[in-house]
Order: sequence, then C-alpha cells, then structure tokens
Amino acid sequence: MTEPYLAPGDAGPAVDDLQQRLDALGHRWAPDLAGRFGPGTGAALAAFQQEAGLDLDERVTAATWQALVEAGYRLGERQLYLRSPMTRGDDVAELQRRLGALGFDAGRVDGIFGPDTARALADFQRNSGLVGDGIYGPDTTAALARLGLGRTEAVNVAHVRELERLRQAPLGLEGRRAAIGEPGGLGALSNAIAHDLRERDVTVAVLEHPDWSVQAREANAFGADVYVGLRLQFSRGHRVAYFRTTGFESSGGRRLAELLTVELTSSLACDGSGPCGLRLPILRETRMPAVLCEAGAPTDVVRATPRLARAIVAGIQAWATEPVPGSNAVRMP
Repeated sequence: MTEPYLAPGDAGPAVDDLQQRLDALGHRWAPDLAGRFGPGTGAALAAFQQEAGLDLDERVTAATWQALVEAGYRLGERQLYLRSPMTRGDDVAELQRRLGALGFDAGRVDGIFGPDTARALADFQRNSGLVGDGIYGPDTTAALARLGLGRTEAVNVAHVRELERLRQAPLGLEGRRAAIGEPGGLGALSNAIAHDLRERDVTVAVLEHPDWSVQAREANAFGADVYVGLRLQFSRGHRVAYFRTTGFESSGGRRLAELLTVELTSSLACDGSGPCGLRLPILRETRMPAVLCEAGAPTDVVRATPRLARAIVAGIQAWATEPVPGSNAVRMP
C-alpha cells in the first residue's frame, strides 16, 4: 500500500485498528464513529504525532504506523535481545534510558535494540550477579527494580560520551566525511552543497532515496561524520530538525540545527521556525549528528538554490569549527 496508508475520509477495519491503538495510548477520537476517519480521529492522531516527535499531518504514513506499533510495548511485557531485524519499541527506549541513567552506555535512546544496547545490558547483568547473556527478561526486570527504576531523570551516559567525542574530534572541515540526502526533487541543491564541501576537502556522499531509512543505512555505511537531509516544505518557511526523544537528545545534531537556522535566516532574509527536536526515521536511525532541513516551497527553493547551498555549507563549517559551544576556545593555546 502506498503512502498515506490512511487519511481523513477513510473507513473500514484499518481505521478501527488505528482508533483502538490511539485509544490505548490515551488519545480519544470522539465524536467519530468506529471505523470512520473523521475530525476526531484526525485530532487524536495529530496529538500522538506531536507526542512521538513526528510530522503533524493527520495522516497515517509508514513512520506514524511504526511509531503507533512501537508505542504499544511496555518494558517487561516481552523478552528483548539482539536479533535481525533489530527489535524496536518504546520498551527498548525505556530500557536504554534506565541503563544509561545507571552508567551503562546503551547508545542513543532510539528504541532500537542494537549491539550497543546488548553490550550495555550484558554489562549490567554481570554487575548485578546475573548471567550476562544480553537477554532482557524477568530476572533483569527484578535487578533494575532493586537498583531503582526511577533514576531515568539522571544524565544519560550516552549523552555525556557524545559530548566528549565532539570535544575531542578534529576541528574544521578538512578530512571530514559528510552525507547529503534528499528524497527526490532537490538534486540541484544537494549537488551544489556537495560541490562546495568538496572544495573544502570534504569527502561527500550524495544520497537520493524516497525511503529515509534507506538513506540512514547508506549514511551509516559511508561512515559520515555528519548528515544533512533536505526536503521541501509547502506550508511554511525553513525549519531544521534534529534527533530528540524522551530522556535523550543529540547534542551534535542540536548544535548543527542551531547554526544552520542562523545561516538560513540570515541568507534568506526571512523568518523560519527555530530548531526542533523530532524522532523522524532519518534522525533516529543515523549514527552521526544529523539534521533535516526543510528548505521551503519548490518555487522558492529553485530561485534560492545558490544562497541555500552557501548557507548550509556555512552552517556545516561553523559546526565543524565549534561542534560544542566553547570547544574551539578550549583548544586555543
């Protein structure tokens, strides 16, 4: 089925399934009838999308449906372990938050049970006197309970280590690897950005694919130091998003989003939305600091392509020079 899977005006068992999932998550869809996608269902869906850090379009796309399914899992209701494809869910994110708060680095809180989460879980198990098999089950639940399940407000060790990596990374663009991605229709802009970066001795991969998850895998395989995604925005001016979820945000992504917002606002001489933290697949699944730039409406982007490219490159360069506020000053002799 092509996107959107479901939209206002649809009816049938799939809409009924959607309404039941929304209801279970506390999002009421009255006064709609069961199985009919009316204004009530649209409002409930938008509320969920905002809560989940997704695009607010009141449609059920692949990303929204995946998030609805994942939100239905609670920690302790199923076994968690490393498998292929990797297990996803809000229960995985909760486990990552709890391990990170206890000092075990499960990586970013992305809700994906990958190798980092498996290693952190095994370390926790061994430190708790359990078999370090990396399988989350009743014994691990009990061990977490003994050590305090309420410590998720503590600073996540993955956040601390990301900051340290940014502080220790070489400053400047020279020798860096950058991935520039877009889903189609922005090839002129992505190629202009790539050209300017290559002139600054950056190794660049230009990615074009309508599936953001595919782009994330390609950027990870490329070993990019930074990812900048591009897409059109029909309803408002520019906006730059970075990865953020409950209990975790990408420090490098946020810093890059802030700097790009400054450059875009100055270059285009127009206001846009400030940087925003979202949990879109391209931001969630990339392993490096990543942002998604919404560059404006198609006609605006065509007219402003050279200025947009210069602004985005300037933002990337500013980030590479000072990826953490004050990091450049700290290294000055």
